[in-house]
Amino acid sequence: MASLLTDTLPWHDGEIQMRSLLRIPPIINPTVPSLSYGATYLLLNSPLLAIGAVDREGRPWSTLWGGEVGFAKPTSQSKIEIRTPVDSKHDPLADILLHNSSGESGQLVSGLVVDLATRKRAKLFGRKITGSIQVDEENHIDSSRVGFAHLLVQIEASLGNCPKYINIRNITPALPTPRLISESPQLPSGALKLLDHADTLFISSRHGDVDMDTNIRGGPPGFVRVISNEPNGAVFAYPEYSGNRLYQTLGNLQTTPLAGFVFPDFETGDALYVTGQTEVLVGKEAAALLPRSNLAVKVTVTAARYVEQSLSFRGVAGAKSPYNPGVRYLATEKASPAAIGDEKSSVTAMLVKKELLTPTICRFRFQISDPSKIGTWTPGQYATLSFQEELDMGYSHMKDDDPSSINDDYVRTFTVSSYPALNRSTEFEITARRHGNVTDYLFRTNERAGLEVPLKGFGGDFYVKTPSEHGKIPFIAGGIGITPLLAQLPDLDVSHLRLFWTISIRDLGLILDTFNRFPQLPHGTSLFITGPEPHDEKTTEQLATLVASGAQVERRRMQAKDLDLSLADNFDLRTEPPKRVIGCCLRITSPNNQHITSPQPIAIHSLFLSSRHDLHRIKTCLSNEDTKQPGNPGSTPRPSSLQPLPSNTSSTPTTKMSTYEVEHNTTDPGTATPSTHRRRPDLSTFFATLSEISPDEARTREHAVPVPRDVSAAFYSLAEAFDLMRREGDHSVPTSGEGDNDLLTQMIQSLLSSAETPPREVEGVSEEFCDVLDRVPKASLKPSQSCPICGNAFLEDQYPLVVRLPCHSTHLFDLECVRPWLRLRGTCPLDRTDFAKQEREKAEARRKKPVEDDEEEWDGMYG
Repeated sequence: MASLLTDTLPWHDGEIQMRSLLRIPPIINPTVPSLSYGATYLLLNSPLLAIGAVDREGRPWSTLWGGEVGFAKPTSQSKIEIRTPVDSKHDPLADILLHNSSGESGQLVSGLVVDLATRKRAKLFGRKITGSIQVDEENHIDSSRVGFAHLLVQIEASLGNCPKYINIRNITPALPTPRLISESPQLPSGALKLLDHADTLFISSRHGDVDMDTNIRGGPPGFVRVISNEPNGAVFAYPEYSGNRLYQTLGNLQTTPLAGFVFPDFETGDALYVTGQTEVLVGKEAAALLPRSNLAVKVTVTAARYVEQSLSFRGVAGAKSPYNPGVRYLATEKASPAAIGDEKSSVTAMLVKKELLTPTICRFRFQISDPSKIGTWTPGQYATLSFQEELDMGYSHMKDDDPSSINDDYVRTFTVSSYPALNRSTEFEITARRHGNVTDYLFRTNERAGLEVPLKGFGGDFYVKTPSEHGKIPFIAGGIGITPLLAQLPDLDVSHLRLFWTISIRDLGLILDTFNRFPQLPHGTSLFITGPEPHDEKTTEQLATLVASGAQVERRRMQAKDLDLSLADNFDLRTEPPKRVIGCCLRITSPNNQHITSPQPIAIHSLFLSSRHDLHRIKTCLSNEDTKQPGNPGSTPRPSSLQPLPSNTSSTPTTKMSTYEVEHNTTDPGTATPSTHRRRPDLSTFFATLSEISPDEARTREHAVPVPRDVSAAFYSLAEAFDLMRREGDHSVPTSGEGDNDLLTQMIQSLLSSAETPPREVEGVSEEFCDVLDRVPKASLKPSQSCPICGNAFLEDQYPLVVRLPCHSTHLFDLECVRPWLRLRGTCPLDRTDFAKQEREKAEARRKKPVEDDEEEWDGMYG
């Protein structure tokens, strides 16, 4: 039997060149020179097959066939057969592989068998044996446009690939009804719209006349950016994310810079088929086109077909890949903070002071190493800092515990919250919430540690101008979104300011600090404090202090009626979630989709939001509480929507600041696909905190324990997350004394109590405990069964992940709901069975188990 090494295929010149350009060490080619068992299994159980082939002019094209499992299958150890309905008139592969006038036996064929529901894929390469189009006359199908493909291929190589960047979809069959919209290399509006929201493409490339490759590229919606769209051909580009370092596709593009693409619209069945000339951009060339990219592909379209309903399937969107970074915009679309001040990279900022304002909000003061090089900042600007040297751990193929770090350059922007006083021109402050890798690192770093990071510069030009003598400055802030205003308050006449500030009860320390620094601010401030009623003396005293400060204090969410409609004539909204300004004017609409214009349009000059939760909170806070349908207490109020105003509505200049993606290296919430369930908040802050305070065998100091305030922050974080779940899901917001018997309310109260008197160490269960919990199959679930925590029926999820706790067979929970509680508390939410204690007792018993025979230890050689 041949060994693995003797059967190993060599790398070709292009693949070797790519690894040389990127300084990647040599590796063995894992491609199998046959149809592997794994590829065979996947072929039999996958509903889709992307196919690539070359036309008579030598141009690669791609298509996507299938729709249901079983359409492709092996007929022998080296041959596969494909039978599926196809667009026989406009699909380029139908002309190349199926019609008698195109191609002959032996021509190159590549493929990618893919199951989007499980993120599994395998690449295939071979040569055509025979292909034909069959007509279905019995079902009266238009044979001039639709036929049944019959293709036989001899497989010469196969390779399994990783699941990274694949966005989940559930595929169902559909009969093509194709209609050609355009076959011009200048893309029509429909094709541009498809590219604008596409999160998946398939690419086929070739290495001369030797072999071919078809693969998938995924990312956030809009990861493909259109550079130009001229009559002689559109030009687009996309970033190449960190992968398996095989560079088979990019290697082909080095030797033969041609590629064929198909962009499927899974909802409509539309398809954009493109072939063109390619250019692989590396390092600075890639960053110059797509900032924050080290590798990118630029494509000049030479031929294209945009066909409506060309595909034989539809796809229902599921979860996005956790590895997807944020959209990387073209340098011509928006300035990237990572590109600012590259020539000033020698300027650094040293952390000199930390002030903890709340368990999750801290003020950090930095000292600039050389102010003359970087220049001063103006109020309303942001600072761009690089933490790459501190946090980058080098290459990693997969990292399921922190997938977003794979493509993270650790460059972050923070709004400067201090005023540029003359006596402190060398220092600036930022006020940040603990959220993500960088802010978590800042919270953990001691101010005496001498942390020094590159300061890339200051940017942004948002500035609040003092109005005329009797004018007002309305300002809405959500949470820590108050920071852009803080740096500008010394320049403002506070008597003209009308501040509407919605904030969580756990962040009262931020309000008190702001009011202490600006004593005149409370008189023009309306506070909307959300969260459960305080049960500790400290929070109660803070709340009383705010009430006595002169500010108007409401213990609820903001509503449309709270905004003063007489403040101005226009409603300028610029959202910042967080550190982001979308430079456009917006109009708020009510739950009934009516513009709030009575007696005249609302005027607010800036709406700042500190997180995705604050964004949702602000958008829903304008919904009236009575929008629930009568007789349906479980219905959720419809969130108010944000719609663009006509261009002549406001003359306020567009403000540019850093993007949400830059701040948290994640997907732009504005481009994310909306979910039908709003019950689970983002728990990244909680798990980041938990990872720092959980016992760890790799702990540097063996007997070190967490700082009590860090433990407290974990309990506060989970309490707020659960409270957000209660308020934004199907749970009503109980008034004082109401709903105390609700399980979720009891859990929140328990967490808040522990936050006030935190334990010495977290005593939750291990991650392994959660991993081995008994999974309940979807088929055994009943429509009446629901999660005791979130209250949602299990079967409302298309892919429910339900677990059974070992304490009782009826204790079923949604894993996403119960996992954080188990990791922190370690008990069953229903009967308080202490699983963590059981785990510790079993571990202790294993340690104390006596050795059966300690007189003799067998050597492995003889045992």
